[in-house]
Amino acid sequence: MSRSVWIPRLIILAITFTSIACPSWWQPAVSKLYGSFYSWSLYNRSFFETLETVFCYVTIEPIYTWRYAHNPTRRVDIRQSTTNTKGRPALPKMKRPSTRLPELVTYVAPLLLLDLTLIKKYAGVDIASIRQSGGYAPCPASQGTISPSFLAPTFHRFTLHSPLQLVRALPPEAPTSRRVLFELAASIFLYDALFFVIHIAFHRIPFLHRIHGPHHGHNEIHPQVTNRLSVTERTALILLANFALNIIGSHVLTRTLFIPIFIYLLIEVHSGVELDWQYDKVLPPGWGAGPIKHAMHHREGKRYFQPFFCWWDNLLEEPESKEGKKWNRNAQKHAQPPIE
Repeated sequence: MSRSVWIPRLIILAITFTSIACPSWWQPAVSKLYGSFYSWSLYNRSFFETLETVFCYVTIEPIYTWRYAHNPTRRVDIRQSTTNTKGRPALPKMKRPSTRLPELVTYVAPLLLLDLTLIKKYAGVDIASIRQSGGYAPCPASQGTISPSFLAPTFHRFTLHSPLQLVRALPPEAPTSRRVLFELAASIFLYDALFFVIHIAFHRIPFLHRIHGPHHGHNEIHPQVTNRLSVTERTALILLANFALNIIGSHVLTRTLFIPIFIYLLIEVHSGVELDWQYDKVLPPGWGAGPIKHAMHHREGKRYFQPFFCWWDNLLEEPESKEGKKWNRNAQKHAQPPIE
């Protein structure tokens, strides 16, 4: 293991320990951060999280695409022996950013539709504020009741005065660092476990497999495969992440921090390249799936169904096929040793 892995590992351990044991140390910074968000008009818009998701993706994915293209000896899913003019394995066909606008539109459209029609409900917000944000009167007497449950969808009250759900009611108080940390850990764990079950269904139920098939339709996994999804599957993925956050009543600041972590993890497992500081190396051995195991899933489709971790897969792992063993040896052969 590279010694440099211990640098991010120690930083994460220090932040985790102090956030849990001494939340008062972090509270001024957390309160200031949330106060800045709370007073920002764009942050109060119903579609902020969709914009944040798109911003994170278009920022992180090109970085990994560049790393993938400039580290040919660290690619983990080389399936063809073809080489380019420099004698290196040829890169798979990838799209230029200028040609991906239609992909962006199909990604954003269903999410914006939900943002502009459903009332946002967050922990720490009173029902009167939620009603007002959705175009209802604060008092339920004249316009009916609205469930305060985060899991019960409620449509915006469409009127000429308020034709769309444009704002969201936010909690006035900032969370503690302890709460943010626990909610982030719980929501990522829940998403990973729920996706594991759904992912198996996508592979083993024929009509769902037809929906999921295009995600595996490539010669070599690379960062752009992350978003190679049907509209149905892409929307389901986002809704599942939203459910993992809602079911534990996450603070809106937790949701804001969850998005870049979530997008980063999705892109990294699809990166197709093994680098030194990837999350599976920073975590304790055997915890993280990482790009090698996820590439193996894309190759075989029989195991490593969890996107980020390995706990459930380790219990249900199927025997490795001869092709998988041969490919894994080739992946390790192509991968360079970590830089000391």
